[in-house]
Amino acid sequence: MTINQQGERLVGQGVSDFLQKPVFTSIEEERQHNKQKLAAVFRLFGRFGFSEGVAGHVTYRDPELTDHLWVNPYGMHFSKIKASDLVLVNSKGEVVEGKYSVHKSAFSIHAAVHKARPDVVASAHTHSVYGKTWSVSGKLLDPLTQDACAFYKDHSIFDEYKGVAYDEEEGVRIGKALGDKKAVILRSHGLLTVGQSIDAAAFWFITMERTCQSQLLAESAGIVNPISPEDAENTAKQVGREIDGWESFQPLWERMISEEPDLLE
Repeated sequence: MTINQQGERLVGQGVSDFLQKPVFTSIEEERQHNKQKLAAVFRLFGRFGFSEGVAGHVTYRDPELTDHLWVNPYGMHFSKIKASDLVLVNSKGEVVEGKYSVHKSAFSIHAAVHKARPDVVASAHTHSVYGKTWSVSGKLLDPLTQDACAFYKDHSIFDEYKGVAYDEEEGVRIGKALGDKKAVILRSHGLLTVGQSIDAAAFWFITMERTCQSQLLAESAGIVNPISPEDAENTAKQVGREIDGWESFQPLWERMISEEPDLLE
């Protein structure tokens, strides 16, 4: 047996190369790798049906210009995005690198979240079907399943809706509602997740969307039976850590770069 970076025992002779975090020799190398990973996230979100017209963004904080964000170009479908298509915006919402424009709501929401949370490297928000449906309830998710426990006491509610988020002050309020948690449910709008890596932010969004789907199905079937608070809290410590989100994204990353290698361009 060997010990992985979580300190847990694994069966086998060694830790999988797939679950080793990359080591970068320069800022440029780190930036390019993460831009490629961000492009892969958009491709995945496209496959999962998270796109809705021109709505939805995933942002990555530049490793050098830490008040600058990389984001998807306005009007390009998630399934078509390459690393070279990504746009860099500064703290004023101005495009400083890239040949495309950016939707104002991307800056209004994401810039405020990144400013409120210096630890956040990436944030994800789209109008996914189950997330926006559950958001109408204005309620937190219950710990109905093991996967749902990743969000136990680690998500919040932004309980207001005033139209498309063009107002920077709304982004500030969303940041306050998020607090120190990994996710916030925006009432009548959808989900927003964050992470200390693109990998974690993306995986939390994917699994939170599915958790919304599970709870909607359970409630419609009348079989809501939450896990006990003690067990939910213990499970959260096993499945809800940053490293858990990062590791869970790696099989998806490997799949995308093998099936759609053009995203790396």
